[in-house]
Amino acid sequence: MNATWETFGLHPRIVETLIANKIETPTPVQAATIPVLLAGHDVTAKSQTGTGKTLAYMLPALQCVDTTSSAVQVIVLAPTQELAMQIFRVAEAYGEPLGIKTQQLIGGASTQRQVEKLRLHPHVVVGTPGRMHELAKSGKLKLHQIRFVIVDEADQVFSLGSTIEVVTLLRGTARDRQIAFFSATRPREMEETEAQWMKDPQHIDVSADQSTAGKVDHYYLICDKRDKADTARRLIRLLKPAAALLFINDTDEIANYEAKFGYEGFTVETLYGDADKQKRAATLARFRDGRCQLLIATDVAARGLDIVALPLVVHLDPALDADHYVHRSGRTGRMGKSGTVVSIVTPQELFIMNKFKKQLAIDLQEKVMYKGKLVDPGTQSFSRDSERGSSRRRDEGSAGQSAGGAGRFAAQAMESASAGDQGLKAATSNVTDGQNASLESGIKAGFRAGKPLQLGSQSVARPAARTSSASGKQNAQKSAAQPIKPTKSKREQEKDRKNKGAPKWLKAKRDEEQK
Repeated sequence: MNATWETFGLHPRIVETLIANKIETPTPVQAATIPVLLAGHDVTAKSQTGTGKTLAYMLPALQCVDTTSSAVQVIVLAPTQELAMQIFRVAEAYGEPLGIKTQQLIGGASTQRQVEKLRLHPHVVVGTPGRMHELAKSGKLKLHQIRFVIVDEADQVFSLGSTIEVVTLLRGTARDRQIAFFSATRPREMEETEAQWMKDPQHIDVSADQSTAGKVDHYYLICDKRDKADTARRLIRLLKPAAALLFINDTDEIANYEAKFGYEGFTVETLYGDADKQKRAATLARFRDGRCQLLIATDVAARGLDIVALPLVVHLDPALDADHYVHRSGRTGRMGKSGTVVSIVTPQELFIMNKFKKQLAIDLQEKVMYKGKLVDPGTQSFSRDSERGSSRRRDEGSAGQSAGGAGRFAAQAMESASAGDQGLKAATSNVTDGQNASLESGIKAGFRAGKPLQLGSQSVARPAARTSSASGKQNAQKSAAQPIKPTKSKREQEKDRKNKGAPKWLKAKRDEEQK
C-alpha cells in the first residue's frame, strides 16, 4: 500500500498546502521518516540529495508546535546561510497556515534586527550555529522550552569547527527534547555524536543501494591544469545547458575563472563564503531566476541548495572526498529529474576519479569531446574516425615525401649524368618510382661518406673534383664581384683614430686646423 499524506495524520491545512504546491505523494525518505518522528523517536536519517529531506523533518516539527505558547519550541541548525534561508522559507510557507511564526537567525545579518524579531516570540527558529550561539549566550534566545532540535547536513555542522557552539545549544535545550539528524552522507564519526545526544535513535537509510541520484550521468574529462577553463568552455558550448554550476576548491581562483568565462560571453556569477549575506542571497536569486547562466562556487553551495531543474554540474577542481562529491553532484538530478555531472581533472588527479568510482559504486566514465558529442575515447566510431584521419594524413605526407624525393633524386641523377657519370643513369633506368626514397637516402649517405654506392653491377662515385672546382669558381666570382676599397694613407688613418668618438664640433675644428 502506497503512503499518502493523509495516512500520516498530518494537519489538514498542511495537506492542503502540499497539494497546492503539487506535492501529491511523499518521497521514500518522507514516507520512512515522518511516521517515526510523529511517534516521538529520535531519528538519524540518511538519504541522497534532492529527495525531499527538508519536508521530511519540517512537517512533523510543525505538527508538534503549540501555537498557544509564546516560547521557541523548534530550532533547526544548518551549516550555511543559503541552506538556512532555504529551510526558513519552507518552514514559513507550511507554518503560516497553522499560525506558526518562524524566524531566521543567520550570520551576516543585523544582530539588532534579529533581536527585535525575537521579541515577536517565534515558535520556530532556523539558523547557523554561530549566530544562534551568540544570541543564546547573550540571553536573547531562550532554549529551555525547545522540544525539537533538527540538524540538517549534520556531518558538516559537526565538522566545521563549530562543535562547541552546537554542544552548547544542545545542552541548553530541555532533557526530553526530540533530536533529528539528517544528511546525504553519514561518516563513522557521527555514530559517536548520535550515541552521545540521542536516546535509542531510529536509523533510517533510504540510500543503501545508491549514494547519488540514479538519473544522473557521471563523466570526467582529462586535460592539463592550464586548459581547464577552456575545456569547461568547450563543454558548455557542446552541451548547451540552460544553467550550470561550476565548483572550485580555491577561493583565490574565483576571480580568474569569472574573468575568463565572462570574456567568452557567458553571464557569470560567483558564490563563496567570504562574500556578505546580501550579495550571496542576490547571486542565488539571479541564478535561480535564470538571469545568469554560470555560477562559480566553492563548497558553500554544495550543501542542500535546491536549484530547480539544474541540468549540469562541473567540478573544475575534483571534490575533496567522496562525501563532498555526493553533495556537489546532488545539486542536479533532484526529485527524480535527470542531470549531468562532469569532473575536469589533470592526469595527476585521475586517481581521485578511480577512488570515487570505487567508494560510491557509481558509473564514472572517462569521456572526450569529439564532433559535437561526449564520446568514450575507446569507442569504435571514435577510433575508426581518428585512424581514418590519421591514415589520410599519413598517406598525404607519404605522397608528398615521395614526390619530393623523386624530384631530388632526378636532379642528382641529371647532375651526375652531365658530369659523365653514365653508370648512375644506367643503374637507375630500371628503378621504380616507389624505390626513389630509399635510393635517395642511400645515395646521400654514400656521397657524404665519399664512398661509391653499389647499384647492381654499377657503382656511383662521389664527384669530389667537380664539386671542388665548382666551389672554386663560385668563390672567384664572388671575389670579382666585390669592389676593391682604396687604401688610406697613414695620416688619414691617424686622423680617423683621433676623431673616433669625438663630438662633431671637435671633428670640424681639427679639419679646419689641418687645412
